[in-house]
Amino acid sequence: MSGKQSHKKTPDSKTRPIGIDLHLSLGTRRGVPSRASFLKWIEAALRAAKKRVAQLNIRVMCAEEARALNRDFRGRDYATNVLSFPGDAPFLGDIAICSEVVVREAIEQGKAAQDHYAHLTIHGVLHLLGYDHENETDAQAMESLEAKALARMGIANPYL
Repeated sequence: MSGKQSHKKTPDSKTRPIGIDLHLSLGTRRGVPSRASFLKWIEAALRAAKKRVAQLNIRVMCAEEARALNRDFRGRDYATNVLSFPGDAPFLGDIAICSEVVVREAIEQGKAAQDHYAHLTIHGVLHLLGYDHENETDAQAMESLEAKALARMGIANPYL
């Protein structure tokens, strides 16, 4: 036995492990972040919302597929950046992200595409956790959690 002693730390909300079961599906490969990046962003959203586990699917897709989903499920005939489809426990649900819209918006907003992917992933996860932005109070609560999660990764608040 070595002379080193191990010291157990009492886990807290910042150090306890997060359990994430992610199925990542790619309908396009152009400029798509790594699986590790998506896991990091999901973990940031879970920590901000004080949740410990998540089982979800993320599909990164082209504009044509995103437009069809938005039209079929929301009645809006255009490709949107992110859609969330809540599931039943323990499955949080599905997130659909349109890579073409993410990149276009990042350029228009003068930010890195990776940062915009991070924001939209966190936004989608929070929707799956029951947060929304249908009224001013709920929007402020959700945006605050998004900004907190992004700040932990050194990403600027997208709402400023």
